[in-house]
Amino acid sequence: MAVGMSSPGPAHTAAARAAGEDRGGETAAPDTTGTGHLDALSTGIDPDDLPDGLVVADGSGRVICFNAAAARITATPGADAIGRPLDVALPLEDLKGKRWWTLTDPYGGLATRNGQPERNLLLPGGREVLVSARYVREHPLGPVRRVVVSLRGTEARRRTERSHAELIATVAHELRSPLTSVKGFTATLLAKWERFTDDQKRLMLETVDADAGRVTRLIAELLDISRIDSGRLELRRQPVDISAAVARHIQALIAGGQDPDRFRVRARGPLPDLWADPDKIDQILGNLLENAVRHGEGTVTMEIAPAPAPGKSDEMGTAVTVSDEGPGIPEESMGRVFTRFWRGSKRGGTGLGLYIVKGIVEAHGGTITVGRGPGGGAEFRFILPVSMPAYLV
Repeated sequence: MAVGMSSPGPAHTAAARAAGEDRGGETAAPDTTGTGHLDALSTGIDPDDLPDGLVVADGSGRVICFNAAAARITATPGADAIGRPLDVALPLEDLKGKRWWTLTDPYGGLATRNGQPERNLLLPGGREVLVSARYVREHPLGPVRRVVVSLRGTEARRRTERSHAELIATVAHELRSPLTSVKGFTATLLAKWERFTDDQKRLMLETVDADAGRVTRLIAELLDISRIDSGRLELRRQPVDISAAVARHIQALIAGGQDPDRFRVRARGPLPDLWADPDKIDQILGNLLENAVRHGEGTVTMEIAPAPAPGKSDEMGTAVTVSDEGPGIPEESMGRVFTRFWRGSKRGGTGLGLYIVKGIVEAHGGTITVGRGPGGGAEFRFILPVSMPAYLV
């Protein structure tokens, strides 16, 4: 990262002066990459504009750059750090309490070493910080001319760790109940098969089948989350008749015992062609309809209409709106609807469905929003672009 100074203050002036001395008196911004000097006028980058903490020490081990993020993370004013030895301005210890600069010895250590990977270290007072370092040499095996240190807070990593812990706890809880049921019924049938009537056996086997289906769905959700988070969600685009897909899902709900009068479909056309993954579209529609039936009340309305494609003012896409007449979603919860583990009520569910729906819609290049419907209940609206494969355009 070559750092240029757009509005040099005292700390940055010192950095430039030290860099100029190393280059025979020519004033230059510190070259933190070893790939050549990029002057401030060409980059326009001020170290204080960087989101991460940046600390640069010269060949003598004294700090020549200490940006605003580093000052915030370490609670040390930049003016107090400039000119001081690196191990004094940035006193770091590993998790065992050993001084990190003494252990790593950037200036006197192995000449083949070019830096330190990111790791958790401790600042005075026991505050954790993520630290990585780069040793800049003018030529291989030469002396270290710069030590460039990057600092980051641990808040984001801790949030990720908490999210993973919550996911594990939720999965363990959701798996325990159906697996206990499957184990209990199968063990009972194996031990006392002759004692039960055919109707009793059928009831227990139907329960086992339903619980096995629940486990299968949960595993599928976990796989979807993994693919969404890693950006590996695969789409197999085909022409999709969205109106037929909606009708098919409503018929399945009616066959499952729902009142036919509870559903209303409004289609405004003509609709543009839609190229999408039909299985993923079924997953979106099934989840939104199931949420409306389970958590909402009154009539569930499905509206299908053409709409401007997201980010493309000259192209039309397809918008699908699902609304109900229940109590709706509280205003303060609107921003959390599409996050993991959000539950609109205590009527079951893992809280992962809407997170997956949002990931699938966005993988198609679409958008999804939530609001309050005309009947007062929740209203979900997603828009999908045509997304015709390039070879057909």
